[in-house]
Amino acid sequence: MSKARALLLSLLLMPMLGVAAEKPAVVDDAESARLANQVKAEFLHAWGGYKQYAWGHDALKPLSKAPQDWYAQSLLMTPVDALDTMVVMGLDDEAKDTRELIATKLSFDKDMDVKHFEVVIRLLGGLLSGYQLTGDERLLKLAEDLGKRLLPAFDTPTRLPYVNVNLRTGKGQGVDSNPAEAGTLLLEYGTLSKLTGNPVYYDKAKRALVETYKRRSKLDLVGERFDVVTGKWTNTSSHIGARIDSYYEYLWKCWKLFDDKDCLAMWTPSVAAANRWLAEDVDGALWFGQVEMRTGKRTGHEYGALDAFYPGLLAYSGDIDHARRLQASSFAMWNLHGIEPEAYDYRKHAITAPGYPLRPEIVESTWYLYRLTGDPQYRVMGRKLFEDFVRHCRTEAGYAAIDDVTTMKQADDMESFVLAETFKYFYLLFAPPETLDLDKVVLNTEAHPLRRAGAAK
Repeated sequence: MSKARALLLSLLLMPMLGVAAEKPAVVDDAESARLANQVKAEFLHAWGGYKQYAWGHDALKPLSKAPQDWYAQSLLMTPVDALDTMVVMGLDDEAKDTRELIATKLSFDKDMDVKHFEVVIRLLGGLLSGYQLTGDERLLKLAEDLGKRLLPAFDTPTRLPYVNVNLRTGKGQGVDSNPAEAGTLLLEYGTLSKLTGNPVYYDKAKRALVETYKRRSKLDLVGERFDVVTGKWTNTSSHIGARIDSYYEYLWKCWKLFDDKDCLAMWTPSVAAANRWLAEDVDGALWFGQVEMRTGKRTGHEYGALDAFYPGLLAYSGDIDHARRLQASSFAMWNLHGIEPEAYDYRKHAITAPGYPLRPEIVESTWYLYRLTGDPQYRVMGRKLFEDFVRHCRTEAGYAAIDDVTTMKQADDMESFVLAETFKYFYLLFAPPETLDLDKVVLNTEAHPLRRAGAAK
């Protein structure tokens, strides 16, 4: 047996999923409170670096201590993404200052092409969540303005959206898209419709989701890429990873947020097909790999940081048994080097993409499993994840991505999602359950909580 396989099996079988011997076996209420406060302090450390070195820009470069923007002009990605995390953590002063920056400085009247999907999940989702949490009407006004400017992205023959759209002219471009980018829009656009009374946003986003689903194979699987003009598949690899992942997420979450029975009707055969064709049992461990969407023929055995969202989705939708098994695999992959790689071949026991861009998905799944089972092992697991995260990613000015988890060489990048998602999920894992009521909100794929219809504030 190879050393890698032996390590993997030992981690999968380890009681309490492999916590350090000197640590208490259980994270009790006092330890949870300590960890929640530590998460909050580390969030403030990262936010403080942004404020000092990148204020008014999209993001911080944490090693060079310099600002960076996605496009020619800033869209305040980090402040918009981070706002609701501040509110959830009770950081009222920081949230107020951030809200003022957004309300007074953010403008979408810019002649530039933006990535439709990323702007929807980060900016539209962040503005809507910020409005629902604070009642600041200026945020809703910005969200509506953004929504109007993005709508022309759907003006294709198939109603599958262009990849990019110009914020001023509405011109769309970019036809090589995928299920995630076309199918991960309804939570945000739908919420905008509910808040403004204008159904056009809901209708266009739902149509894109339905059109994606309609292109599934006879096995109820979708592929990795399609052309938004012709509607034809250009890559028929099926999996739960990048370019497909959040398509599955939104089929379930749109049912939860809007009680839309069409979404439930699409979710049921889709998740059944994913679990049947993509799942693979290897040495007693559950993994999800790649198959050809039309034949179901196995084409790959890669699992990675983005795939690690799926245990949380399984748990959220009621499949606790499979969620537990897949989460154990995710955690074993993390523990091979103390930080998860972007991709791992679970049959060859080899890392195929060694970077770690501060992704939140494994933490997200840990939180869902804890909240839905109450099993204390998931807080123990979360403590290990958090301590490794701080040890390897913290810098003097914030948090840095990892270029290669085998060497832990840092990269000069701190994506806004670390403040929107990674820190938020860590905090929610250790904070009291009433901090965020899953019966009242649904979190979008950027962890922005959106209030369910009829839910009290």
